Amino acid sequence: MERCTVVQIGTIRSDAEGMRVELEREYIPALEGLAGFSHLQILWWFSESDTTEARRRLQERSPYKGAPAVMGIFATRSPNRPNPLALSCAELLSLDYQRGILHLAYIDALDGSPVLDLKPYTPSLDRVERPGVPSWCGNWPKSLEESGSFDWDSVFTFSES
Repeated sequence: MERCTVVQIGTIRSDAEGMRVELEREYIPALEGLAGFSHLQILWWFSESDTTEARRRLQERSPYKGAPAVMGIFATRSPNRPNPLALSCAELLSLDYQRGILHLAYIDALDGSPVLDLKPYTPSLDRVERPGVPSWCGNWPKSLEESGSFDWDSVFTFSES
């Protein structure tokens, strides 16, 4: 099996200044043309979960109420996976070209998480009008915008553990 080489292009920051991506200086020119996009697809590394044990886990106890008790890792958004990659869609609030800083409304990543790539969100490629989902998650929000006000505690079993 061939090996891949992945390069960190930036870092997620989450602090009193808000949530943002801080790019490594050499990647700042890659921001050209990004102005005008409201959302980004951010590929990042679940660095806090990158262990040999976590990479070997192929099934987990379901974190979702009403879902099958055990789920394959590819049916979850768990950080425990063969390659601890994460993909988040984030609203781009502002862009500082000179400093290589992308201010975000929110991202579900920890402060210090490595960023591997950025792509503009384009509805023609990234949006699915009527996606199919299992019945146990059929009542979840239908958009990123609706997710902010959704009662996620009613979905996850974390508080029951």
